[in-house]
Amino acid sequence: MSFLNKLGIGIGTGTGREVSRHVAPVPAVGSPRLPEAPGSARISNGLKELLWNLDGLGRGTLLDLGPAWQTTLSFFIERGFRVSSEDILREWKDFLSEEEVRLKQAGVVSETMDMTPSGRAERFLESNLQYPRASFDAVLVWDLLDYLEPALAKQTVANLTELLRPGGVVFALFHSKKPEGFQRYRIADSNSLQIISATVLCPAQKVYQNREIQDLFSRFRTMKSFVSRDQLRETLFIK
Repeated sequence: MSFLNKLGIGIGTGTGREVSRHVAPVPAVGSPRLPEAPGSARISNGLKELLWNLDGLGRGTLLDLGPAWQTTLSFFIERGFRVSSEDILREWKDFLSEEEVRLKQAGVVSETMDMTPSGRAERFLESNLQYPRASFDAVLVWDLLDYLEPALAKQTVANLTELLRPGGVVFALFHSKKPEGFQRYRIADSNSLQIISATVLCPAQKVYQNREIQDLFSRFRTMKSFVSRDQLRETLFIK
């Protein structure tokens, strides 16, 4: 996956994947920011719980697996965090398109290429989510896992577990039924999120039941969920 697709953010140096807390955010080379499209506000108990868990951490590190919204980046930078952003769902869409092109050009599937969902997941993660172990104190997963193939979702959670420090927190959203549209999320303030309707990148793959979510995050010591009337479950996992 090219650097332009990684959405890495480096302030002051023009390279790297992090946003410095000491310099006002400016666009980095090769790191386009999405325009701040209007969105609807949603009170978020999960966000409040996340911030409570991160309170007093000091110079923490956070990985955002959604689009690089300026409002979300600024929200955490102002609280002393170094922020990395990697839009995994867009990268997954690009990966699938590239694989399809390669297969058409080859004419036949190579006998050495594993075309199972697990094989696809392994190839995808060879060039994505590449960070040192124990790099982050928190990860914003959003509703990403609902849209990944189950084999990739499972391996993604396993990789994120290794990237988190002990006591690190994952903030994830799960739909209680198959979503009718496609949404993106950004932080509005310490109590609420903004939900932005967007063009579908990938169709929803799975609606996870509570037991399946627990199995995905079985290596985490604590899980706390907040269920709302909009069919969206906010869940925190603490390593």
